[in-house]
Amino acid sequence: MQVPMSNYLQDQKSTLKKLIEILSDRYEYVSVLGTDTYGTQYSVQKTGIDISDSMWTERGFVIRVHNGINYSEFSFNEISEDNLDSLITNITTKLENDINSLKNSSIEISDYPVIQEEPIKKSFFGSVKIMPKDVSAKEKIERLVAIKEKALDLSEYLVDFRVAYEEVHISKLFISNKKELEQSYIWSQGYLVPIVRKENITKFAHKGYSGLKGVELIDELESNVEDVVSYGVKLLDAKKVTPGEYDIICAPDITGLIAHEAFGHGVEMDMFVKNRAKAVEYIDKPVASNLVTMHDGALAAKEVSSYFFDDEGTLGTDTIIIDNGILKTGISDLLSALKLGTKPTGNGKRESFERKAYARMTNTFIAAGNDTLEDMIASIKNGYLLEGLMSGMEDPKNWGIQCMILQGKEIKDGKLTGNIVSPVILTGYVPELLKSISMVSEKVELSGTGYCGKGYKEFVKTSNGGPYIKARGRLG
Repeated sequence: MQVPMSNYLQDQKSTLKKLIEILSDRYEYVSVLGTDTYGTQYSVQKTGIDISDSMWTERGFVIRVHNGINYSEFSFNEISEDNLDSLITNITTKLENDINSLKNSSIEISDYPVIQEEPIKKSFFGSVKIMPKDVSAKEKIERLVAIKEKALDLSEYLVDFRVAYEEVHISKLFISNKKELEQSYIWSQGYLVPIVRKENITKFAHKGYSGLKGVELIDELESNVEDVVSYGVKLLDAKKVTPGEYDIICAPDITGLIAHEAFGHGVEMDMFVKNRAKAVEYIDKPVASNLVTMHDGALAAKEVSSYFFDDEGTLGTDTIIIDNGILKTGISDLLSALKLGTKPTGNGKRESFERKAYARMTNTFIAAGNDTLEDMIASIKNGYLLEGLMSGMEDPKNWGIQCMILQGKEIKDGKLTGNIVSPVILTGYVPELLKSISMVSEKVELSGTGYCGKGYKEFVKTSNGGPYIKARGRLG
C-alpha cells in the first residue's frame, strides 16, 4: 500500500511558496524544509505494557537563507496566511540581528558561496504491506503479549522476555526557488530481549529487526522467538575470552558496526572542513584489503535511512567510500560540499527541524564477496565467530576503534566447538583491521534498529551491515 503524504504539509504548501517568494526579494537563496513525523512505540514484558509516542515525532519548518556572507536558519512550527507578515518580520529581524552580532564580535566568519540548484519538481511515496493505521493499538499489543507468553513457555531459565515494536511515518517537503520535493514513507523496528538466570548468573540477549515496513514486521518478531530464546539461554554458560589476537569472523551486524565506526564517522566531510578527520590524508590510497568495497547512501539499500532527498533538498545517492581497498571519497552535507568544492552526496541530516544539518551516515555497509561462511569457519584453527552488536566508538582523528560485542563462538581446527565467550571487546587500528580482511561472504544483511549520534548528541536514524568477513582482531 502506498504511504500517503502529510495533509498538514500539503495544506501549508501555498503559504510556504509565498514565504519563499517574499524572502527572495531580500535574500539571494531561500529554502524551507517542512517535516511532519509521527509514530508510536509499544513495549511488552512481565512487569507491564507501555505505549508512547516515538522519539522521532516532530512537526515544523526550517528556513535557510544566504545572508550575504554565509547561511542563516530560522525554525518555526506555526504558519498560516494570517500570521505570514508577522512571521516574515520575525525571521528577517532575527537573522539581521544575528549576522550583525557576529560582525561586531571577534569571531572569524567563514564565507560560503550561494547554492546553485537545477530545477526539479518530484515526489516519492514509499509502500508497506500493512499500514499502521489499519491495525488498532489493542490488536498490536495482543500480538506482542502472545509473543512474550510463547517465549516464556520455551525455557525455565527465562525470568522475563521483552518485546518492543515501533512504527514511524515520515513526511517531508522541500521548497526553494527552483526545487519542489516531497516524500512520505514508513519504517518500523522491533526487538526481542530474553532475560535469563541460572543460579546467581543473569544474562540478557538482544535481537533487532527493521525495515521500510509496516505492521508486517510483527510477523518477523513472531517467527524468531525460538532462536532468540535459545540465543539468550546459551549465554548462561559463556566464559570470559582470554585476551589476545585471533582469527575472527564477524557476523553481518558486527561487519556493519565496523563499517559504521571505521569509515562511516571517519569520512563525514564536515569533519574534513574542520580538519578533524585523518581520512582526508588517505583519499586514493589503500586503507583496507582489496576485498573491501564499502557503500553509504540513501539509495544504496532499502532500510530505515533510505529516502528520496535529504534535509537540505539534495537527492539521495549511493556513494562508494572504499573501492577494492582504496579510499575514494567521504559523505557530505550541502554546506560542507560548498566549502570543499565537492559534490554533495545527499547526507545532510537533522535530528529535527530545530537542529542544524550535518554530514551523517545513511545506510552504511561493506559489499558482498565470493566466500561462504562454511569455508571461513573451516579455514580457522583457533578463533571466534563474533555476533551481537552492543555498541561502538571511533576516533576519526587517530583511527582507533572499539566494538562491544555480545558473544564470540569458539572455533577450533575448522569447527565451531559450541563454547561461547561473552562479552567481547574488539579493539584496534582501523586500517590494520580492514587490511587483515581475507574472506568476504556472498550475502549482505543490514539492520537499522539503532540510531547514531554526532559525539553525544544530534541523533539520527541510520542502518548498517554487510556480509560475514574473516579478519584478524584483538579481543579482550
